Amino acid sequence: MTNLNSEPTTGTLTEQLVAKLLHKPITAADRQRSVLHVIDWLACVAGGSTAEVAKVFASQLTAVNNSAATASLQATALWQGKTDWQSALQYNAALGNVLEMDDVHRSSILHAGPVVIPAALAMAEHCQANLAQFLDAVILGYEVTIRVGQAIGRSHYRYYHNTSSCAAFGAAMAAGFLLKLTAQQQVWALGNTGSRTGGLWQMRHEDVMTKQFHNAEASKSGVQAALLAKAGLTGPAAILEGPQGLFAATSNDAVPERVLASSAHWLMHDCTFKPWPACRHAHPAMDVVMQVFARNTDLDLTKSPNNQELSATIQYIKIGCYQDALTFCDRPNPQTELQAKFSIQHAVACLLVFGEPKLWHYQAEARADERVVAMRRKITLFLDTDIEANYPRHYGASVCMQLTAEPLAFNHQHQDTLGDPERPLSQQQIMDKADYLFKQNNLSQTHRQQLLNFDWHRQADFSAFTDLLLPITNTA
Repeated sequence: MTNLNSEPTTGTLTEQLVAKLLHKPITAADRQRSVLHVIDWLACVAGGSTAEVAKVFASQLTAVNNSAATASLQATALWQGKTDWQSALQYNAALGNVLEMDDVHRSSILHAGPVVIPAALAMAEHCQANLAQFLDAVILGYEVTIRVGQAIGRSHYRYYHNTSSCAAFGAAMAAGFLLKLTAQQQVWALGNTGSRTGGLWQMRHEDVMTKQFHNAEASKSGVQAALLAKAGLTGPAAILEGPQGLFAATSNDAVPERVLASSAHWLMHDCTFKPWPACRHAHPAMDVVMQVFARNTDLDLTKSPNNQELSATIQYIKIGCYQDALTFCDRPNPQTELQAKFSIQHAVACLLVFGEPKLWHYQAEARADERVVAMRRKITLFLDTDIEANYPRHYGASVCMQLTAEPLAFNHQHQDTLGDPERPLSQQQIMDKADYLFKQNNLSQTHRQQLLNFDWHRQADFSAFTDLLLPITNTA
């Protein structure tokens, strides 16, 4: 049996990758890790289901529900009901990233979950797969996503949304596995997926909902490519390294050999679970400020809610970041909820004023709170060359916090942020986060516990799981 540590076979990068991954062993521990990512994604969708963008995508479900889709082609739109698989997939894939709390892989600078898991869910229902096959498809989808993301280089991220451009490959891999494609068909599916992939960052310069559209389209295109490959649609095998392939067209620093780099484990294990709302680029700054309080008994963050004293005591805060954190999250005066989630100044100010980060910290009332506004003005960001040198392998930050009450400054730096593999959340912390987000969708305690305690090892029809994703009349 071959694996990614064996000698490479002949063929294109895509051909070699497919040949190796389809023979790489998956253990019970790997499947349990996959369960955690599925639960985390489900919770992120539940929490994001009340957002305005969710209503936009739900409006498409209403029209489709009136169609004559046959039961065999139907799939579950999470907590909305059954519809055709394309519409269900579009809805599910659009919502996983709404809260900016979905899992992330650092060196590939992307979120595999919101694109890969809904693709696997749709095709698992379509193919009547079992639970183990669904979890394995998720693992394979993450693997391909991350490997393409690690190889494509940072120059790609300057203009392209990696989650859209790279995770589409993962969606195709997950779908192809469930459809039982041959190795050749899987190569075609990946080739055709890559031939139309994209996702431009211009959306970050405007107050728009495009990120959710990116994720939905990436997931749909991967699944569609897999279905067409099953029917015989051929695709380019050298889509990654070819002279007019993805790397040549969208990057000037790609490292193609990273696609096949040796790893003793599935790369899903290298992903980060986000403990708080906001863009992951804001988390290192939040974490480093928290660590200042944890390390100094003179400071007590737990007293900060409604405490004017702390705000008055702080003269200024200087936070050192890597360049991408500055590019995406240097917003001293955010005007919308989305801008606030991409503002280090706002995230840290709310942390100091309100305490532990919560979803409501990014809403209008919190953004306009005079204490938050005053604190944001005291926070400045700069490029820390030490932190930048270790990015994107590590997401770190540094801080200098100067107090006015006495000539006292607190300084701290860290290279890894809470939730990263070096500082992982426990399984209980992941489940607690999921429970909190499920509550945002008004799921009853009984329903939440059924989801969190679901027996993934049962040899049951896949509907035992999807039945929990259908609408239920809930009580608080």
